[in-house]
Amino acid sequence: MTFEIPEYHHHEEFVNRSNKLQEIRDLGIDPYPPIYVPTDTAKELLDKYKDQEVGHSEDAAAGVTKEVCVAGRLVLFRSMGKNAFAHVQDETDRIQLMFNRDASKVEGFTPTEELSAIKFIEKKIDLGDIIGIKGHLFRTQKGELTIFVKTLTLLCKTLLPLPDKHSGLADKGTRYRKRWLDLITHPEVAHQFRTRSKILEYIRNYFHQMGFLEVETPVLQNVYGGAEAKPFTTKLNSLNQEMFLRISLEIPLKKLIVGGMGKVFEIGKVFRNEGIDRTHNPEFTSLEAYAAYQDYNDMMVLTENLFEGIALELFGTTKISVQADQEGTEHIVDMKAPWKRISMIDSIKEYGNIDVDSLSDEKIREILYKVPGLEKKEVKEASRGNLIALLFEEYVEKHLIQPHHIIDHPIETTPLCKLHRNPKLRSENIVERFETFILGYEFCNSYTELNDPQLQRALLLLQAEKKLAGDEEANPLDEEFIESICQGMPPTGGLGIGIDRTVMLFTKAASIKDVLYFPLMKPEDHNG
Repeated sequence: MTFEIPEYHHHEEFVNRSNKLQEIRDLGIDPYPPIYVPTDTAKELLDKYKDQEVGHSEDAAAGVTKEVCVAGRLVLFRSMGKNAFAHVQDETDRIQLMFNRDASKVEGFTPTEELSAIKFIEKKIDLGDIIGIKGHLFRTQKGELTIFVKTLTLLCKTLLPLPDKHSGLADKGTRYRKRWLDLITHPEVAHQFRTRSKILEYIRNYFHQMGFLEVETPVLQNVYGGAEAKPFTTKLNSLNQEMFLRISLEIPLKKLIVGGMGKVFEIGKVFRNEGIDRTHNPEFTSLEAYAAYQDYNDMMVLTENLFEGIALELFGTTKISVQADQEGTEHIVDMKAPWKRISMIDSIKEYGNIDVDSLSDEKIREILYKVPGLEKKEVKEASRGNLIALLFEEYVEKHLIQPHHIIDHPIETTPLCKLHRNPKLRSENIVERFETFILGYEFCNSYTELNDPQLQRALLLLQAEKKLAGDEEANPLDEEFIESICQGMPPTGGLGIGIDRTVMLFTKAASIKDVLYFPLMKPEDHNG
């Protein structure tokens, strides 16, 4: 079998750099050494010596100023006769370098006219190459902190150039697909992902402090469940059976509660074979937490305290500026607990000016038939509970800019939630569920978990019947889960939070793709 030569192998830059690579090897220099240990970063040096006197170039040349060692990409180089100035960029920032034809050497070589560090860069090095620098600090006449280079070490010879510094990497699709280039050319993107890590660290610490145990459950499952979504399917060859990528973390975590693990949480990847848009990616990160002897009221407190804590950790205030849409509309949202709590039916009355309790099913259908884009068949076949949910989606969600807990949903919205303890609401088939909305988007879903095995089986049978009738998002019947509930699950509160949307919120990201290192993208056509 033969493989086609990649198109970039024919590019002039690739050919030129490949020739330089061979010339470097001919000099006896390893262009890809196994290790180099910088002792400093650009940001550390710039911050530490921001207001300090560090000496002049003559002092640095004499080696009497602070000795430093940094490593990073060469991103700028300009020769000025006997000296040359450059910038090296590491993961923290960039710092200026100064090379001298007589004093700056290449690792392993004494400076000569044929092989000074400047000559080596001019002839063999390209912008984007990764280098190590040892030298001494000084401040230029313009006041810029600079490293007088004593020794240059080539750490990685690049064979393809970085994007042009003027036009940059403008195409969003290319930036998402080639995230490494996006990170190199847009420092703010790297900052965004560091913020993501800080948020995840805070969330983990928060749940640990609240007494939760972090666990890991299978990604590959025999039976999927916990949400209404179409799964990704695969085949396990060794057992010759169909398997599914999980659509939720819920079912195995509840089994652990049955097993006596009082408080558990998991942060993990979830997969749903559905659409891609501003807030949806088929692969995403979810947090789910379950606590025995708690209910959805406890989960509301847990959620709002978590979000308030993240805001304080990142910004020192609960009032934060957030981005509401792709056009860049901004709002000031206050994360301070407690948040507004309102039932789904009351929210429709308050924000949609529709009194559901006074309307028959047919009157609700008449209202929904007028909604553009809503399929009449869906409205016609919907039960009363689903009609209420449709009213909420169409007339309420967009108004929920400040944090809201939308509580007490119709039973049709979930088969895994306990009927309401209030006798009146219970008789109306209202369940103890809340969803948290901010900026008009759902961030959190929570139940007082259903632990009645007979009702649980009846509700899951309805799901299985919907699936047999052709509903690709309905769940199959999971008898093993029902068996575990039969063996006793204590009263339990459960909570699910979308991690990616949470990061979007706190970083003002316009799209979920901006907070995923490698969002799902259509492959490039390399065949033209």
